[in-house]
Amino acid sequence: MQDEPTPTELVQAVADFLRNDIAPLISGHQAFKLRVGINALDLVVRQLMQASAAEAVELARLKELLGKHGTLLDLNRALAEQIASGTVDLATPGVREHLWQTTLDKLAVDQPNYASYKREAGRGRDDA
Repeated sequence: MQDEPTPTELVQAVADFLRNDIAPLISGHQAFKLRVGINALDLVVRQLMQASAAEAVELARLKELLGKHGTLLDLNRALAEQIASGTVDLATPGVREHLWQTTLDKLAVDQPNYASYKREAGRGRDDA
């Protein structure tokens, strides 16, 4: 295993090269496809940098909310089943907050430039 560059740095370097050196040279549908590829690389960088921490916090919230242990996938399935069955809903303490924070955390990785995400991420918890 190599210490440097990190996988994040490598992916970022490729994205930057494509964005800064190649994109100005092409146009039309090929430029569109290149932008899609660059966006995918940028998403991978954000996933490498942010997703693990967000998932750890999400898992901790789910454990507390459900009162049991399990994997992130298993606990998300359990919560979804409880919501579908009507066992819990948005009035259940902690559910609304958990779903909202999980949504914001996922948008921070997936679509951090959405205007609505930026607005909501900048609001205080008491503003919601």
